Amino acid sequence: MTTDHTLPTSHLDVLVQGRGPALLLAHGAGGGIEQNFGLVLDDLAQDHTLIGPHYPRAGGSAVAVEPLDLDGLADRLAAAAVAAGQDSFAVLGESLGSAVAVRIATRHPDRVRALVLTAGFAAADPVLALAAQLIKSLAAAGQWEDVARLALLSCMSPADLAGVEPAALDEPAAQTLTAMQPGMLDHFDLVSRVDVRADLAKVSAPPWWWCRPATGWCCPRARTAWRPASRAPC
Repeated sequence: MTTDHTLPTSHLDVLVQGRGPALLLAHGAGGGIEQNFGLVLDDLAQDHTLIGPHYPRAGGSAVAVEPLDLDGLADRLAAAAVAAGQDSFAVLGESLGSAVAVRIATRHPDRVRALVLTAGFAAADPVLALAAQLIKSLAAAGQWEDVARLALLSCMSPADLAGVEPAALDEPAAQTLTAMQPGMLDHFDLVSRVDVRADLAKVSAPPWWWCRPATGWCCPRARTAWRPASRAPC
């Protein structure tokens, strides 16, 4: 099988770490490689070559001159892996990165050996679409502290919020603000437009069981988030 689409020049800031079979990382909106995968990078790099491209205006990547396009972003991530000397690879996507990973798999099926999709979505549901719109509106008005609070609340469950005093959110909101990437507005604009539902039936790459006895973490197929391996023995 040949690649469906010609790869462009990537021009993205790329982290390369480790050795072994290649694992391409696709991060979430407003995040980056360290922000989304920092807790597991060293562990994953023990036996995989990690290729972590940053989306435009994340990490050291330059600003996008046009609104982000899912096809174009998928092609540039695949191109980053090839430029790093990896003609085929598994793809690990987080949140928006899951949709990017699916699009990479359907546009470059001969290159993608497996998919790991975490906290992903095929298209924004009404809650996510509203959050993306609010983030864009608040950011356009320069209300970045409120953007950070909204982003923080989006990551917390109602049960989590029920046990937290409002003042206790100040510190994690400040940490969220510090970690936000300049391209967050562009990334969430893409979140509001993503739709890979038609891609799902076309994915030929198998989902990946990923377990590490040393750390006790597992990312099993048909799941969308990391969870303790003790609950799902591998």
